[in-house]
Amino acid sequence: MLRIKYHVLRFFKEGVASGAAFILRSMRDQEMKVTVPKEAATVLPLRQADGGFEVLMVRRHPRSVFVPECYVFPGGILDDDDRDPAWEERCRGLTGDGARRILADAPAETALASFVAGIRETFEETGILLACDTAGELLSGGRLPSGLSLPEARRLLLENRLSFFSLLAGEDLFLATDRLHYVAHWITPEGLPYRYDVRFFLAEVPRGGEVDVDVNELTGHVWITPSEALARYGEGEFPMVLPTIMTLREMAALGTIEEAVRYARAKKIPPILTKLARREGREVEIMPDGSIFYPLY
Repeated sequence: MLRIKYHVLRFFKEGVASGAAFILRSMRDQEMKVTVPKEAATVLPLRQADGGFEVLMVRRHPRSVFVPECYVFPGGILDDDDRDPAWEERCRGLTGDGARRILADAPAETALASFVAGIRETFEETGILLACDTAGELLSGGRLPSGLSLPEARRLLLENRLSFFSLLAGEDLFLATDRLHYVAHWITPEGLPYRYDVRFFLAEVPRGGEVDVDVNELTGHVWITPSEALARYGEGEFPMVLPTIMTLREMAALGTIEEAVRYARAKKIPPILTKLARREGREVEIMPDGSIFYPLY
């Protein structure tokens, strides 16, 4: 008989169980039908800190349809423009073939698009733009070469008055895709109304860049060490979902950004698709290796 081991991530305190509550409602309200997951990308922005590094995390809005009020990494779904083949001319250090080698199990048309979407979503959600000039110099100072401020450029983008590609091409900038390092691949469990097939990347970002979150989707942000985020989660003060927690656990074992980059480059990355189920009268989430987590996410 299989022995079930429970990995207790934390017991949610009243008022901060948003991620688990979302999943429990979904399991009760939805038939266990399969929703096709949408391709998505998320980025762990890292910066040097005393004794190690910090990661930028953003908090989802209470009205979000997916994991409201949880702390996550910046990211979102791929859109049609991200899949435009023209992006290959605007990606530094990465070709379409190169992206397909890194994301070997991704559909061919979405490999490079995952890198593009990760950078675009990070800019839209936080105001951080991972881009460089023709010499490979990272953008800094809060303004584009034309003098347009990053907040104004983002506003034009969010208002659909300017496409992301047009923004980069018009400023003769390139996405710093060579700074994105693939580190994880999670797929939302079956049985939920909103599902995502998410590629996780990490990237060092220049210090001094001002974070300005998109208030339509987020309520705040924090630069935090992986260990502190996990400790606050354990105390019931920092709601997160399982993919975020597990990725932070990996990061917490690494001492520097350089170690994190080496780790990502060497890591074999299988897709992780968990299952939702009831065990011993309570809802749990089951990892591919049979590990069981409670509460959900």
